[in-house]
Amino acid sequence: MVIKEMTYKDAINLAMCEEMRRDEDVFLMGEDVGIYGGAFGVSVGMIEEFGEERVRDTPISEAIITGAAAGAAVTGMRPIVEIMFMDFTTLAMDSLVNQAAKMRYMFGGKAKVPMTLRCAGGSGTGAAAQHSQSLEAWFCHIPGLKVIVPGTPKDAKGLLKAAIRDDNPVVFVEQKTLYKEKGLVSFDDDFIIPLGVGEIKKEGIDVTVITYGRMLPRVLKVAEELESEGISVEVVDPRTLVPLDKEIIINSVVKTGRAVLVNEACKTGGYLGEIASVIMESEAFDYLDAPILRLAGLDVPIPYNPELEKAVVPSEEQIRTGILNVLNR
Repeated sequence: MVIKEMTYKDAINLAMCEEMRRDEDVFLMGEDVGIYGGAFGVSVGMIEEFGEERVRDTPISEAIITGAAAGAAVTGMRPIVEIMFMDFTTLAMDSLVNQAAKMRYMFGGKAKVPMTLRCAGGSGTGAAAQHSQSLEAWFCHIPGLKVIVPGTPKDAKGLLKAAIRDDNPVVFVEQKTLYKEKGLVSFDDDFIIPLGVGEIKKEGIDVTVITYGRMLPRVLKVAEELESEGISVEVVDPRTLVPLDKEIIINSVVKTGRAVLVNEACKTGGYLGEIASVIMESEAFDYLDAPILRLAGLDVPIPYNPELEKAVVPSEEQIRTGILNVLNR
């Protein structure tokens, strides 16, 4: 198996190329994905290899793009849709939520909707309030949709390949600040990470920190710093929010007796509440030695000002303080 270091962005590109070479029914569509190579350069070089029929530049209409993808999927194709900013999924909600998510159920399983909707989410790039939201909790609430939020290049590649091969609609969230992050990635065409399987990114015994996406590198950095101070932090990354690997979360909390939950989305109604409920409704509740702590984004629109933008989401210092508070340190 060949393993190379590459960026998160290039790992996504590699996953799409491998799947398009493997299956002629797979194609990419979206605004500026062809000649321009995508708003964030994720599809650079693909139109040269696969041509305009399979790397399709579309009109600026997320409703039309997503509706066309749902139609293509239910009639036998496997479209990958790029929504330039996650915020613009608001314009695609009818096609995605009322149609794609429900067709397989409404047709008694006889219809399949194998479409993957890629979207760039989150703050950190100065894109302001209408281009910086983390909306994954919306989609987790819709039966029929699967939701993925990878935090490393390896996970981005393996999970995207799994999403493309899945027979259900998948929302694949790419945090914009991670595009340039580097990591080791397998070049094996058959390297797949099954949906619904989380991963312990760091073993520990004193406290469990559950996080995903952009916050994962921050949590790991804090965990390594605390390790040098004699505090053992276990970092759990669910990777897919729907389906959720509940077992890995419960087992970790049973082991450590403490849980800190971290993400950048707004706290109110956010996905951390779901993770907290999984813990509270399981055997892990009886092992808790402290209340569960949620560290999430503030309930405000994302500011344009760089310093205010930083202040909206959990910082490394806030994560550190939260962990120490749960440990009564």
